[in-house]
Amino acid sequence: MALLDVRDLKTHFFTREGVVHAVDGVSFSVDRGRTLGIVGESGCGKSVTALSIMGLIPKPPAKIVAGEVVFDGRDLTKLGERQLESVRGREIAMIFQDPMTSLNPTLTIGTQITETIKRHFDLSNERARKRAVELLEEVRIPNAASRLDDYPHRYSGGMRQRVMIAIALSCNPMLLIADEPTTALDVTVQAQVLDLLDELRESHDMAMILITHDMGVVAETADEVIVMYAGQVVEQAPVLELFDHPEHPYTEALLGALPQIEGERIREARLTAIPGRPPDLVSPPPACRFAPRCPHAGGDSCTETMPELRELRSGHWVRSAHPTSERAGRPVGASA
Repeated sequence: MALLDVRDLKTHFFTREGVVHAVDGVSFSVDRGRTLGIVGESGCGKSVTALSIMGLIPKPPAKIVAGEVVFDGRDLTKLGERQLESVRGREIAMIFQDPMTSLNPTLTIGTQITETIKRHFDLSNERARKRAVELLEEVRIPNAASRLDDYPHRYSGGMRQRVMIAIALSCNPMLLIADEPTTALDVTVQAQVLDLLDELRESHDMAMILITHDMGVVAETADEVIVMYAGQVVEQAPVLELFDHPEHPYTEALLGALPQIEGERIREARLTAIPGRPPDLVSPPPACRFAPRCPHAGGDSCTETMPELRELRSGHWVRSAHPTSERAGRPVGASA
């Protein structure tokens, strides 16, 4: 049984301009010890999906209007706030996008780590502080004991992100949600943080959801990938299958926008841009939401009816009237 099973989740924002369908029928599951990558451009619903799982969406204006979030056998959407507080941090932890705004600038690093530990465990100040030092050492912060009393501004961006990872791991959660964990970090530090996350996931036997817009990050870290567009899942597949045989035109476009490396050099060619803009989620189109930007759109199947999410091959799902394999004339079950 999956550790997390999200079923037809719908999260809407009720605003003066209308109802924003931010997450509109999203389903996926995550097994213990596995990493699920959620990828898509800004505004596609990745972060709102994560916040919905944690019960952290702003109420009002947001509300989960349908669906289930079944974690370890419990539907989190049915729990009260006090019950959710016992789940957050202890069983499900989250790393947010910007560690500088996530950490309190007026409290020391040690205070912020021990606060989480003491919230869920009956430990003395001394034992909680000892645990905080162990966590900083685990995320490879030098001179951990002496750095515990520093304030966040004394840490670099990469070090602050490591502190956020330490806080997330402080209660040994079963599921870690990492929302754009490498945002605003330089490339070298990004690689270090991703390697650290993967190593800690394995050593702690956690499941992980990695949210990103970077297909390269997904390729190196995830076991399974879902591609989101305009609040919906448009493709889901094992990571190698997705990169070798993308089926949705949006996934093809995302991969086409990546620089191509030949040997030790980047191929000198223009990157493929995706024309147009995502649809307005206050009044989303009733048919395929990518159709206005899709080079393969045509006919009523694209402009009149919403494509169903269907399984083309084992574990490979796509929401498209014209998947790549069918356009290429291959049988639906073929892999090449």
